[in-house]
Amino acid sequence: MKVVVMGAGVVGVTTAWYLARGGVEVTVIDRQPGPGLETSYANAGELSYGMTSPWAAPGIPMKALKWLFMKRRPLFIWPLISPTMWVWGLQMLRNCNEGSYRINKSRMVRISSYSRDCLPELIAKTGVEYDGREQGTLQLFRTEKQLKASKADQEILAEYDSPFEVLDRDGCVAVEPALAHVRDKFVGGLRLTSDRTGDCRMFTVSLAEKCAEAGVEFLYGQTIQSIDVENNRVVGIETEPAGRITGDKYVCAMGSYAPRVLNPIGIRLPIYPVKGYSVTLPVVDDEGAPQSTIMDETHKVAITRLGDRIRVAGQAEIAGYSGRLGPHATDTVHYVVNDLFPKGGDLSKSEGWTGLRPMTPDGTPVLGSTRLKNLFLNTGHGTLGWTMAAGSGKAVADLVLGHKPAIDFDGLTAERY
Repeated sequence: MKVVVMGAGVVGVTTAWYLARGGVEVTVIDRQPGPGLETSYANAGELSYGMTSPWAAPGIPMKALKWLFMKRRPLFIWPLISPTMWVWGLQMLRNCNEGSYRINKSRMVRISSYSRDCLPELIAKTGVEYDGREQGTLQLFRTEKQLKASKADQEILAEYDSPFEVLDRDGCVAVEPALAHVRDKFVGGLRLTSDRTGDCRMFTVSLAEKCAEAGVEFLYGQTIQSIDVENNRVVGIETEPAGRITGDKYVCAMGSYAPRVLNPIGIRLPIYPVKGYSVTLPVVDDEGAPQSTIMDETHKVAITRLGDRIRVAGQAEIAGYSGRLGPHATDTVHYVVNDLFPKGGDLSKSEGWTGLRPMTPDGTPVLGSTRLKNLFLNTGHGTLGWTMAAGSGKAVADLVLGHKPAIDFDGLTAERY
């Protein structure tokens, strides 16, 4: 059996690895010249098992309005003349209630918890290098109001058996010593002890090399022109410049670009590209740098230690498929890292980046089978592609291979739309 995987980001490459382990012939196609060059390239670096939750939550509409008027705001909305954007936004608003939030979160946790269990085995079998650390995530609260509001999150974490610690100032400094220099800027934190950190692109490149050694064929620089369908089956993919690529089964792992190739064949997914920003800077003082990940609750910015680098990522910009990195685009992430870790890194040598997060209105990715008998989906992971890659990759690969997946696909497939 031959399986064609569309997309060479962390989700597509991880899916290919599990398929190859299952003994089938695998071809991966991507329009970029190498693996992990889209959303996987410079994300926050968090494996956020404890912070797995949908953006659509009770109270978010009011918070979003407040964010729009902040000087260093975490949310930008450009009012485009785009029915797709506005329909997606309305669908998200409809999910901003307690009932939908709990359903959506339970679906997402199902995937991320499974991914948390799969990743150590994958790393042990492959020996991939990715600047990984296992020191958790510290959600940092600048106000007492934020600290009190975290009790709702604590209840949900306890409900899903996700370990955490509530820390005062001294507790925060104990796990992140560099915060001692700015202890007057926060009141406490919530530490998610099962979270990991690591460079997503480094992982993707390393795993792609292992895949190639196992016989996986990678065809880069290939733009998908169309997917050909006959008798309720995919019979080929027309690409430029390689031409027609065929297989027995197909997996779409194209993130934000999945709707562009699936809509023409009648599979309509409410996935919208939400732009995020990051900067990566070298560590110049280890004692003044973060040791793991700190999430600044006020600005929704994550600061992550990746070996001898610091990755600072955040913001959400709703602006369609724009890849523009404007002159002031990274001002907020610059501000936050300089505010909390002024001695840790060299901002004058920072590298800016922007990428598109494939967001569904309910937060849950779209996995599994479709109405076409040999087409499967592994897309729409939003900000959690790195977190969910191992679990969703293994589960979808098992489905393609005809094995019973270890997780239930109820509520995860395209049928929910």
